[in-house]
Amino acid sequence: MDAWDAVIVGSGHNALVAGAFLARDGWRVLVLEEHDRPGGLVRTEELTLPGFKHDVYASAHPLFTAGPAYAALAPELTELGLEYRRPRYWSGVATPEGSAVLSTDPGENLAEAERLGDGPAFAALLKDFEPHVGPVFELLGAELRSRESARTIKKLFEDRGFAQLFTLTARDLLTQTFTSPVLKAALAPWALHLGRGPDEANSGLWVLLCQIALGMAGMPTPAGGSERLVQVLAELITKHGGTVRTGTKVERILLKDGHARGVRLADGEVVHARRAVLASVNPDQLYLELLADEQVVPPTIRAQAGRYRYGRGCFVLHLALSEPPRFDDERLHGAGEPHLTGGLDALSRSVNEATRGLLPAEPTVAFDVPSNVDSSRAPAGKATARLQLLDVPTHPRGDAAGEIDADGWTPGVKAAFADRVLAQVARYAPNVPGSVLGMHLVAPDDLARANRNCGPGDPFGGSHDLAQSYLFRPLPGQPSHRTPVPGLWMLGAATWPGHGVNGASGYIVARALLG
Repeated sequence: MDAWDAVIVGSGHNALVAGAFLARDGWRVLVLEEHDRPGGLVRTEELTLPGFKHDVYASAHPLFTAGPAYAALAPELTELGLEYRRPRYWSGVATPEGSAVLSTDPGENLAEAERLGDGPAFAALLKDFEPHVGPVFELLGAELRSRESARTIKKLFEDRGFAQLFTLTARDLLTQTFTSPVLKAALAPWALHLGRGPDEANSGLWVLLCQIALGMAGMPTPAGGSERLVQVLAELITKHGGTVRTGTKVERILLKDGHARGVRLADGEVVHARRAVLASVNPDQLYLELLADEQVVPPTIRAQAGRYRYGRGCFVLHLALSEPPRFDDERLHGAGEPHLTGGLDALSRSVNEATRGLLPAEPTVAFDVPSNVDSSRAPAGKATARLQLLDVPTHPRGDAAGEIDADGWTPGVKAAFADRVLAQVARYAPNVPGSVLGMHLVAPDDLARANRNCGPGDPFGGSHDLAQSYLFRPLPGQPSHRTPVPGLWMLGAATWPGHGVNGASGYIVARALLG
């Protein structure tokens, strides 16, 4: 059999981004996916009722549209039919103490902060960080181990202000900057979307980066559903001569003279790779399974792979609604992903409860209504809603409220917890519980079954605490995307920059391979 130039194990969006760049440059690319269609956690289905399209896992793509991969691929992706829709506001918040919205218009954000009593502080925070915006965002699309990145990092940390900000928790940053509990509540939950808690070191930087990045990109979602992104990326690979094979499980990465030279499939077929093998898997799978017993893998790397850690879980309620949600603050009707929360302390408490294995008594709800910007997601007059909770345990061992007998995500536990969430939502959008036509629940155990990169149910592919981030990611002994095996590369959420639909690791690996 003729060899391919690159064989890619897995078809998450980062794998497809890498494959698209390589195929465009003339490489013969083969993507191998064990599931029925490509895309990993980027998937859209009619989960509840016919005509209601739900983004099963990942939804909006602000990090992708603001990143270098999209900048380079956008003309072709658009030509193939990818179209992004953006809501009026990218986010907002509803709390017992009031509400707020966040816009892509800096003037509107400043006015909102002024209304809440923190206008000068908000403006000063953004102004102080402005000199660092360019270098930091360049690093998000760069190989951290490169000499260029080392120079950028050194220069950033020569500024004592940046160095201190790097270590701050989100709580520290927000409480020392703002007085408004509503403004703090609007910003703090974004730490969760980046795999961090508000009391974790370094979370303050990511809350600020989120405000800046989403303040520029908005909350874009593909027309027709999140899965349109991976469908179009797969079409782009095919257009340039590559192949995407589904229902094909890779059992082993094959080496020859210490170099990665192909893979063996579960049915015994051997696929050869002339130039590179790319693995969109986590280090525990890569070093303990696909490269099991290979002498080229140092014992320290194998040991560290065995200690790779996963973070908190994710619980999602997908709702088919007879009418769109109605909030007391009508501006929230046009917000892409507002949060419903008791505030910073409530968020801190729920994350702590989840970390201890308890169902949180008052979880933080990210409330997304894609049909508000994309009418194809629901029948006329009706709505689809996605209620995402990122402060839940992967395996509950109890309930912080003492109301649910929880030992794992049984059907009864899922249903009881969903009832708690809907009761909380009713405080801010009273019409929602009575307008539910259909509901589908996704719990951490469902994530674990759907995608092995989620481990026990972590949607971010591994803990993003400071000890497993940056040059400690994926492993302290082998940071970033290169592996100890020549010709073998890692990409995906386990590698820098990690979390979310961003396409960055696929871009970084492709750029390295293409020189």
